[in-house]
Amino acid sequence: MTQATLALIKPDATKRNIIGKILSRAEDQDLSVVAMKLLKLSREEAEGFYYVHRDKSFFDSLTSFMSEGPIVAIVFRGEGAIEKWRQIMGATDPAKAEEETIRAVFGETIERNSTHGSDSLESARFEIGYFFPGLNLVK
Repeated sequence: MTQATLALIKPDATKRNIIGKILSRAEDQDLSVVAMKLLKLSREEAEGFYYVHRDKSFFDSLTSFMSEGPIVAIVFRGEGAIEKWRQIMGATDPAKAEEETIRAVFGETIERNSTHGSDSLESARFEIGYFFPGLNLVK
């Protein structure tokens, strides 16, 4: 099934200038970029995006990190895009991610792991709408 998913290239990765390396890994797996923008989140915007984690111990650290520098927000489209992008990224903890996944290669810590990806159709809808309101994802 063709799907759209949101991907974020986090501040740690933009700071190290590896945006293209991350994008090429997705494109090499037949994920197409249908929308993309570079932006810097305010703390409030980061808190709004990660609101589902508001009661977790890492919320303050995560939202502070995500608002410390530029990010790249991307909408990928492709067959099984949500799961495919999650496989390309690897496990959240770079130390536990499979070899050659983005997080194993580029991630520094659980938080500074270079990328984010939607984990379900429901979250993809919310997340795409958060960064690309009104985006018409015509099939």
